[in-house]
Amino acid sequence: MNNEGDKGQLTMIALKSGSEIERIKKSGFVVADLLEGIQKRIEPGMTTEDIDVFINEILSGHDSAKPAFLGYRGFPKSICISLNDEVVHGIPSVHRKIEPGDVVSLDFGVYMGGYYGDAAVSFQVPPMNSEVTGFLRVCRDALEVGIEQTRVGNRVGHISSAIQEKVESNGFNVVRSLVGHGVGKNLHEEPQVPNHGSPADGVLLQEGMVLAIEPMINMGSADIKTLDDEWTVVTADGSLSAHFEHTVAVRKDGPQVLTANKD
Repeated sequence: MNNEGDKGQLTMIALKSGSEIERIKKSGFVVADLLEGIQKRIEPGMTTEDIDVFINEILSGHDSAKPAFLGYRGFPKSICISLNDEVVHGIPSVHRKIEPGDVVSLDFGVYMGGYYGDAAVSFQVPPMNSEVTGFLRVCRDALEVGIEQTRVGNRVGHISSAIQEKVESNGFNVVRSLVGHGVGKNLHEEPQVPNHGSPADGVLLQEGMVLAIEPMINMGSADIKTLDDEWTVVTADGSLSAHFEHTVAVRKDGPQVLTANKD
């Protein structure tokens, strides 16, 4: 789940010890495992509520793992499921059915052992469209170049500018009013991680920082709006949107992705 403005942010950056990072990684493994399982399970005709039910059934078998988003600032479900022109924070519903060719964005977090893991992925339900496939690849690649810049001595702006350059050089736009964030004992911590900016922007990255890096990009205009449910964010022009996210630790020997289902 992304952060918006400074709502819910802490005023100080919490550096994590190696043992704390391992605990975040355990939460992150559950997140990655479930996101992979959901992608294999989704098919046309399912409702987004079906996915939320599946999430809760699986988590019921994890005594210590809890859905991070359920009840967070009043969010009513365990996972955010956004379709097509929905950027983020789509609320699962029995009335929202998945259709062939839909772009599905899944944003999911787990709280376990006192620490959060947070990740997101976007994909297209078959039949595939080459234009959409290329768009999704750019968003995924933007996440990867952002992760590559997550190094001691860089600034947050190195992450932001790398993401922006990757996206805009391919003819798409980053969402500017939504940002990534620190993560740890709290779902949203400092620092904010925008998806646009200059390498000179933001705080210096230090060993022990843990960041949720999450490019959100639109095929059309960067402009967005929030629906009447006060959660679902959509593109202002109705164009497709995509969202990828990993929780990443800043380590002395380089970035460590904590929301992967393997080392």
